[in-house]
Amino acid sequence: MSSEPPGQPKALSGGKLAVTSIALAMGTFMQVLDITIANVSIPTIAGDLGASADQGTWILTSFAIASGIALPLTGWLMGRYGAVKVFSISILLFTLASLLCGLAWNLSGLVVFRVIQGAVSGPLVPGSQALLLMIFPVHRRGTALVIWSMTTLIAPICGPILGGLISDNYHWSWIFLINIPVGLLSVFIVWRNLRDFKTPIRKLPIDVIGLVLLIVWVGCLQIMLDTGKNDDWFSSSRIVVLAAVSAVGFAAWLVWEWTDKHPIVDLHLFRISSFSVGTAAFCLGYMLFFSNLVILPLWLQTQENYTATWAGLIAAPSGLVALILSPLASRLMAGTDMRWGASFAFLMFAISFFMRANYTTDASFFDFAMPLLVQGVALSTFMISIVSITVQGLPPEKIPSGSGIMNFARITGGGIAASIAVTFWDRREILHQSRLAEASSAYDPVLRHSMAVLQELGLTETQALGVLVREMVSQAYLLSTTDLAWFSGWASLALMVMLWIPRKPQVEDAPAPVMAAAD
Repeated sequence: MSSEPPGQPKALSGGKLAVTSIALAMGTFMQVLDITIANVSIPTIAGDLGASADQGTWILTSFAIASGIALPLTGWLMGRYGAVKVFSISILLFTLASLLCGLAWNLSGLVVFRVIQGAVSGPLVPGSQALLLMIFPVHRRGTALVIWSMTTLIAPICGPILGGLISDNYHWSWIFLINIPVGLLSVFIVWRNLRDFKTPIRKLPIDVIGLVLLIVWVGCLQIMLDTGKNDDWFSSSRIVVLAAVSAVGFAAWLVWEWTDKHPIVDLHLFRISSFSVGTAAFCLGYMLFFSNLVILPLWLQTQENYTATWAGLIAAPSGLVALILSPLASRLMAGTDMRWGASFAFLMFAISFFMRANYTTDASFFDFAMPLLVQGVALSTFMISIVSITVQGLPPEKIPSGSGIMNFARITGGGIAASIAVTFWDRREILHQSRLAEASSAYDPVLRHSMAVLQELGLTETQALGVLVREMVSQAYLLSTTDLAWFSGWASLALMVMLWIPRKPQVEDAPAPVMAAAD
């Protein structure tokens, strides 16, 4: 007798299940990778296309805006046209858009193609998650979450490494062209193995007003986040207008989607306490992870003289540890309250951040990498446990909608975190530099001794002073980096408490429970 819930497609098994799982995971990997792989290559791409580095940031902004708008639409699209069809078309169009990005002849063309790439990539991450949960038997859905979580967490770590290697050794177009063989193979396998895999389809009307409001507030928010730092945030009238339009649009969108009979994004899922708390923990936890992921390589490259490749390699141990431990973590957490697994993840995140708070400017590669090894332990349980908590109370037909919402929250939160973290980092550096300057003067014996030593080495007075100022700036950025680490550590501990607010979801509450067992 089948263990699948009534009305659900029959799960796969054997080699067909393994190959299809890898193909679905590759869809997630490509989309998440493309968010970060271009970051370290912006100066190279902009210079090659005859644009400034500031103009080059639109390569990131355009993708983020389009992807952010498309993500929460996944549930509606899959409910209207079918999960397999939407995912297959999405990955095929994403591959085509990647080809166009690689062939772009100027910055304007590349930005347009990145908008297309972001728009069609929306269903990839939530679609991959939803289909993985559907094709695995109920008792092995923990394995599906392991596969999905590993690709989702390792991709942003691999992004800077691959981006650095390609920028340092090859033409930047390969950042996008590497998607082509992976995308074609993935869509071939998915369509061949799942074309007869039917999911419920409903003739849903298009929520035009909800869609327009979503485009307005997400678009304004993303533009504000990506241009705010260069415009000095709210001292710029443009940023004020964007913030106001985004806030009003968001409020109107919430009211409309909550009251509309056929909303394009089903906000009523937040009535389920486990979904609400799980999504919040998922978003906030990812914000802490992503903000430090952005700042560490930025600090290493600008202050510690690391190349883009070596700055990316610092994070490699984190992904490797997560890759090795995730299957083991899934087995150990089988049959347990997933809140314990999530609590363990946040505890390990906190330890990792507190270790980073002890960084020094003369630290070795090993010193920088050790806290990230601990972070890898956190990542091995973070996704599996948080996603299990979030979707366990959802009916099967609501999983695509829930997945779209939680991944939209994660990616939007990541964008907000990156903008806030960079601004925080710069402004804390100014504060620390001013305090260090106040603590010394031309009559300070320590300063005078340092000046004398440098002049004995052959430097002029001006050159010696320049060396000391450079060291003061370096120390200020170090203090700013450790400030972020301290804050992230304490915030991680606070999130442990939030996890225990909702009651433990009961199996009978969920028509399609997502267990953490792995055979």
